[in-house]
Amino acid sequence: MADIRVTYDQKANAAYIYFVDPQARPKVARMYPCDPVEVGGMINLDFDENERLVGIEVLAASSKLPQCLLDVAERLDIEGA
Repeated sequence: MADIRVTYDQKANAAYIYFVDPQARPKVARMYPCDPVEVGGMINLDFDENERLVGIEVLAASSKLPQCLLDVAERLDIEGA
């Protein structure tokens, strides 16, 4: 099973789920926003130039993602993280 990196900024209440090595810095060629009215928040799907899904940005993450996932996510809002 592949490792998936998840980052979370509690202050912004935003999470990002990487489906590729984040060190490779995949170039996002297209972002597809999901309808905020339909999902009750903003979820953006990021695709590379080959139309492969490289990541998902989740705003209002605390209401959209399981708490257990946020608990183990790499924190971006903590000093030294």
